[in-house]
Amino acid sequence: MKIYEKTAEDSGTRARLGKITTRHGVVETPVFMPVGTAGTVKSLPQHLLEELGVQILLGNTYHLYLRPGPEVVRDLGGLHGFMAWAGAILTDSGGYQVFSHQDLRRIREEGVRFRSHIDGSSHLLTPEKAIDIQHALGSDIAMVLDDCTPYPSTWEKTRQSLELSARWARRCREALPPDQGGPSLFGIVQGGMYPDLRQASLERTLEAGDFEGYALGGFSVGEPKDLMRDLVSRMAPQLPEDKPRYLMGVGTPLDLVEGVCCGIDMFDCVMPTRNARNGCLFTSRGKVIIKNSRYLRDDSPLDPECGCRVCRRYSKAYLRHLFMSREILSAVLNTYHNIHFYLDIMRKIRQCIRLNHLADFLKSLRGVYGEDASLPPGGGDS
Repeated sequence: MKIYEKTAEDSGTRARLGKITTRHGVVETPVFMPVGTAGTVKSLPQHLLEELGVQILLGNTYHLYLRPGPEVVRDLGGLHGFMAWAGAILTDSGGYQVFSHQDLRRIREEGVRFRSHIDGSSHLLTPEKAIDIQHALGSDIAMVLDDCTPYPSTWEKTRQSLELSARWARRCREALPPDQGGPSLFGIVQGGMYPDLRQASLERTLEAGDFEGYALGGFSVGEPKDLMRDLVSRMAPQLPEDKPRYLMGVGTPLDLVEGVCCGIDMFDCVMPTRNARNGCLFTSRGKVIIKNSRYLRDDSPLDPECGCRVCRRYSKAYLRHLFMSREILSAVLNTYHNIHFYLDIMRKIRQCIRLNHLADFLKSLRGVYGEDASLPPGGGDS
């Protein structure tokens, strides 16, 4: 089933405008998907997400499987009804979360045996079960179960990992045949940081089935930024032209623009939400670490060029006070602003593609965010 339509291209890059048609509306691309791990974007209610113009959210199979359970969600109207969200939802298969709890899991051909980080109970996540869970959740776009290769990893271990991911992808496609009324299914290209293995993984994934979209996975796992950029620029143009292209778990504001220039359509990352809760705010002039003492008496807006509710109403001094006092409102306002900033980046990207000015926008953003917008200590899943 075809879900993607390309509507325009940028003449100076590989960037493209498009539309993804889902059961819960049309998503304009390039698009950023805020991470709502457990059925919520932390600290923001759904009406504020709608106000911000969020088109599609990301939910997570692993967390929703453990709590409250897919049967509960299904019986309460699927994830859309359960969380009262009318827009589109993409669900991750849970592979990355299992990867992140390496001391609690064992990978076999059958699937992944893991222990819950909540209560220590034992579970087996197979490709078929990952599909069943996502079907019960009622997601619009589901992801195949994959083995996320750690960094660093040897060539041989990476090869074995990508082969396993390809076999799992085939099983996921067989468990969810196309045009069966369920979610659209995306395949995932792995292969670690080896160009030849990335190429091999692409070939194996294409052989595994005709997926409705394709993702590049296994990035932002500790590899050098230049290596990630090189591999994305190599691989993105090779993903099928008539399908959505998704770069998973990436990234900084600069990563978004660079990824779009390579031909990527979809992004998700915990950075805007997690950074917000830790007092790191994105602005048109660069990052603001709001706890810094310089903001104690600063009555200016966080970003004078931003039109969001936070910047129109509150001062940096007040935002600093909330953060230093550990007020709940700090997370709400900071997250609202950061999500607005990311979505505004995407709106500007789409407009620049229409006008063939994306290369100029990339140059200007490099002047502000030339260094990585790294995460401060602490955080959570989203």
